[in-house]
Amino acid sequence: MVTDGSGPAGSGPPYGVGLRGNSWDVLDGRVAAELPTVSVIVVHYEQQAELDRTLAGLARQTYPSELLEVIVVDDGSAAAPRMSHGARLVRQEDRGFRLSAARNLGAASSTGRILCFLDADTAPEPGYVHALTRLPALAPEAVTVGRRRHALFERFSDDDPIEVAAPLAALDEPQWLADAYAASRDLLDSDDRSYRFVIGAVIACSRWFFDSVGGFDESFTQYGGEDWEWAHRAWLGGAVFAHVPSAVAWHNGPDWGGRSEGDASDGNARQRRKNAETLQLAQSIPAAGSAPRAVLGAQADVLIRVVSAISDAAAFVCVDSLLTVVPRARVEVVGPLPEVLRGDPRVVSAGSGAGPVVAATGVERVRIDIPNAVAVRLPDAPRDNRLAWAVEAVGVGELGEVLFTGENDEPLMTVTSRRAALRRARWRDDALFDTLVERAPWLAPITTEPSVAAYLGGWG
Repeated sequence: MVTDGSGPAGSGPPYGVGLRGNSWDVLDGRVAAELPTVSVIVVHYEQQAELDRTLAGLARQTYPSELLEVIVVDDGSAAAPRMSHGARLVRQEDRGFRLSAARNLGAASSTGRILCFLDADTAPEPGYVHALTRLPALAPEAVTVGRRRHALFERFSDDDPIEVAAPLAALDEPQWLADAYAASRDLLDSDDRSYRFVIGAVIACSRWFFDSVGGFDESFTQYGGEDWEWAHRAWLGGAVFAHVPSAVAWHNGPDWGGRSEGDASDGNARQRRKNAETLQLAQSIPAAGSAPRAVLGAQADVLIRVVSAISDAAAFVCVDSLLTVVPRARVEVVGPLPEVLRGDPRVVSAGSGAGPVVAATGVERVRIDIPNAVAVRLPDAPRDNRLAWAVEAVGVGELGEVLFTGENDEPLMTVTSRRAALRRARWRDDALFDTLVERAPWLAPITTEPSVAAYLGGWG
């Protein structure tokens, strides 16, 4: 389903359509009635030869030249790089590796409605910009990633067309990435971990969406990780991920996994650098597979809000039984926090202005709303745990929300995806994601004073 995003000024995206779930395939074969302006942002550091080839490739694009702006951002090279083919140069001082800051500077210095990000050592084929910007021009929440291929540039002349010469000097593509694109049908079947397949050297999105999500995290000051952090944040912000294999750009040399970086004097140095990236991502991305397995991180993947409880005992049973199922969630309890819960850093009083839930609000992947305290009964078999299932299922595909009800169809718990909620509100269309209503016999409303001893002892 595609919905028109028209509405009062400032109420939502400035143009285009809202897509159901991640279904960008409904736009196959369609192009914007009027092509938008595009800014290509090329980050450079001491790579003049590679930059020359990339600028030459951009000068040969099939995209109308009058709609194409090329901005080179130099990350503090000793001397300013030479520009060609009408590219514009902006520079930042040398304060170490600052790829994120350079990309943000390029975006801030540009004027195009669509932003394309390239690295200086990644030369595009002639149809690159046209292919990569088609979806963002139609659907402003689309985040597209091109196909970055690898070749040894020294095996051919600088004057050779990249699309002809590079395939003859091609290196193997990263198999894990090719497998991921094949398994996901070019990210049509994206999920909460698909940010791992968004490669920052070959991405495009609308300026509106980039501004809505925020730029790259400038605390990333070593190679790698900044694109995954941004892509994860973009997914939470309602991104529609798409891999565009026809948007090909060639990288000079192998990917990171195939490079030799002279670590013979210290065999652990390369692994330490990779660990530094992974540890920083573990603080920024609370999704399974990137977040710590047990250590409580700075960000929360799930936020639980308990609005009302008849007593401290009811609040305790409710929160304790919920954290048994979702142990790394953050919990907000509206009103004064019972003494028994104050020792747990995961639990805060709503509106207290302190505690980790303040940082988590607005970045959680899933929110669980409980209007009145309930006790969660664990199933006999883990596969029957519907709460755990809902936490993982919402926001993936077309399911945006699960409403669990009692025997009289009263609402007991709502599990909502942040990206789904944002997209529905943005386009004022609840049909962009489905809501599943399901009776939950495993949820017990706490309407009378509970026996905490029976709960803890397991007999009631």
